Amino acid sequence: MEEEKFPGPIKVTLPVAKEWEKRYDDDTTIEDSKKKVKSFLIPRESLELVLKLDTTAVRAYIGINDDKEKTLLFVGAQYDPETKKYLDVYGPPPGIDECDGDPIPLVYDGTRPSPPF
Repeated sequence: MEEEKFPGPIKVTLPVAKEWEKRYDDDTTIEDSKKKVKSFLIPRESLELVLKLDTTAVRAYIGINDDKEKTLLFVGAQYDPETKKYLDVYGPPPGIDECDGDPIPLVYDGTRPSPPF
């Protein structure tokens, strides 16, 4: 297990993120205290990308990725005065400056659960 490098990818499509979130919601595994996730190591790039969305807040969803590790999925959140709720704001796909048309929105990940990292 290498500590120096973060696993990829930092950018995850919304459909994949929804799958990881559902995997976490459906998980009934009881963790023993030695394996219980106590924190997350978050790459700076993930935070910088979600902050570029220029929203008033950031929301972190919990998911279980394809490596069966718990992870945090970051999205922007913007307050909507009509609904009086924060609405999720997603990032654009690579190479597209804005999310217009039909591109698949992105969320930001790359976190590592601790333990073991």
